[in-house]
Amino acid sequence: MKTQFETLLIEPQGDHVVLVTLNRPSALNAMNTQLGLDTLEFFEAIALQPGSIRCVVLTGAGDRAFCAGGDLKQRNGMSTQAWNEQHLVFERMMRALIDCPLPLIGAINGVAFGGGSEIAACCDFLYAAEHAMFAQPEVKLGIMPGGGGTQTIPRAVGERRAKELLLTGKAFTAAQAEQWGLVNDVIPAGDLRKRALETAALIAANAPISTRQIKQSISRGLRMSLPDGMAFEIEAYHRMVPTQDRLEGVKAFNEKRKPDFKGC
Repeated sequence: MKTQFETLLIEPQGDHVVLVTLNRPSALNAMNTQLGLDTLEFFEAIALQPGSIRCVVLTGAGDRAFCAGGDLKQRNGMSTQAWNEQHLVFERMMRALIDCPLPLIGAINGVAFGGGSEIAACCDFLYAAEHAMFAQPEVKLGIMPGGGGTQTIPRAVGERRAKELLLTGKAFTAAQAEQWGLVNDVIPAGDLRKRALETAALIAANAPISTRQIKQSISRGLRMSLPDGMAFEIEAYHRMVPTQDRLEGVKAFNEKRKPDFKGC
């Protein structure tokens, strides 16, 4: 797994968890082209060859911002062609985040505006620092969310709330995000990373094929009818039955010990 990037910090946390940090603190971790390319490269690589990694935590450098959105200084004066070419990178980056087969936890350590809010919404679930703020202010700039925000935000907070937030562009707090279903828990800033990594460790201790199949079943099933989703779940379930991890899990339970899952 490549660990050296210009705009990302990649820090393994033990054998099965990796902490990924958006690392442009002087620009509030705003999305420039290089951050898009680096994030795309990392998440495409981990989807193809996760190695021993079983869970990913995504956060931002510093204590002010998770990601302030697109880097408007870089975009100032951009030609239409250059803007579209950059946006294609961001589109592919967001798809790589959504398609990440491993559980992906967002630790939102500050401002998550525009594309930063969309990156957050690509995660499987979120913890947010008490001072974190969210917004989709694109409408104030003559554009609209283009990183999945019109799709992921309504799925988290509901259609009517999403329309209010995206059409006004107004900011909202971490507490509101929790109340509306975008954030799972609001945590003191000093404990945020610890909490996210603790949860990641709990997930990583479980059978890795099981966690990946559960993620797929939920994500895909919610886009199907209930009968089709149930059928998809059964197919995923039967993927577990012949695995060594299923045998190990039952054996460990009966022997009253912690299972040693291998992902096979």
